Amino acid sequence: MENPLRNPTVEISSLQTQVEADLRRLHAAKLHRQLRTVEGVPGPRMRVNGREVLMLAGSNYLDLAGDARVIKAAQQAVASAGCAAGGSRLINGNLSLHEELEHELASFVGSDAALVFSTGYMANLGVITTLAGSDDVILSDALNHASIIDACRLSRASTRVFRHNDPEDLNRIAGDCAGFRRRLLVLDGVYSMDGDVARLREMAPIARAHDMVIVLDDAHGLGILGPGGCGVASLERVAVDVQIGNLGKALGSFGAYVACSQALRELFINRARSLIFTCGLPPGPLAAARAALQLLKAEPWRRLALLERAEQLRAGLKAAGYDTGRSTSHIIPAIVADNERVMSLCEQALRQGVHAQGIRYPSVPEGTARIRFTPMCSHSVDDIEEVVTIFRQLSHLRQ
Repeated sequence: MENPLRNPTVEISSLQTQVEADLRRLHAAKLHRQLRTVEGVPGPRMRVNGREVLMLAGSNYLDLAGDARVIKAAQQAVASAGCAAGGSRLINGNLSLHEELEHELASFVGSDAALVFSTGYMANLGVITTLAGSDDVILSDALNHASIIDACRLSRASTRVFRHNDPEDLNRIAGDCAGFRRRLLVLDGVYSMDGDVARLREMAPIARAHDMVIVLDDAHGLGILGPGGCGVASLERVAVDVQIGNLGKALGSFGAYVACSQALRELFINRARSLIFTCGLPPGPLAAARAALQLLKAEPWRRLALLERAEQLRAGLKAAGYDTGRSTSHIIPAIVADNERVMSLCEQALRQGVHAQGIRYPSVPEGTARIRFTPMCSHSVDDIEEVVTIFRQLSHLRQ
């Protein structure tokens, strides 16, 4: 049968012309993006656009995504339970694998309960729009992740943005938030483009003094920071009301979870639209995350090696003249500022065998374009030295 869209009887709108104009503006501002093709089992070296390179652009921090034991667990789950949950969790897609993983995650981070979502973005949307509405106020860090920003907007709560990681500014703004039904403080645990850690130990007392709910998105901290890799709240020795974690980074799988009280879990099941109106995670990623969680606990060398390689890389980049900003974690920026220069540096490094992605607005504020490095525990000392050597040789491109 002929596709009627190939020969429409009604003329199309002006959308195509408008889109082409939008694309021209992106090119002119040096903000146009394109996809790269990545091949091979996830690991410290992969093929990017057909070229073998050192991989420093992902979030497979503990090199568990390609671990044979994690892969085997996923394969066995697919063989026994199929490729899909088959529906939303409230209809027919709530699997025993969901509940087993939730129990294990809650035990790991020390919460009463946990609830698995299909992505980290959906977890943030579900939590924030459930807890905040038009009668509430959200205090949000200036560098919070896009999913938090979007969730704040969708919640219709009044949103007050405080200076990044600044307890004094938080305290100033909190003093003007009386009269709302509910007050939320929302933070990233590790800021994904700067690599600094939330100053929870200083901010939590301010939040509690103003009767705030603390929501921590610890996507990049889980599995790496704090005692046993339990995350930033554990590192800072602070109790939070809701911890959001990711299964697709240190745990090498896919999806996200919310750790909270049993009552909050029940509320999210009933009110979180991004849980209610989407398919549940399929068996493969659930089983992979369970296997990875056990390996994380059994093999602490992974997170220790990651932090050692990160410190080596940060020190090497600084010695080569790069500005690594506020980074103290396994995420290391090299701030270049100019969009065109940062992408030239990124492309030249890729040609020489290192994939570390150039990051521009809107992922970071305008004028702060950077190369973002994310090493893995399985990178060797020599691998990191090779990266530093290449970027030292290319340092003229940032001028």
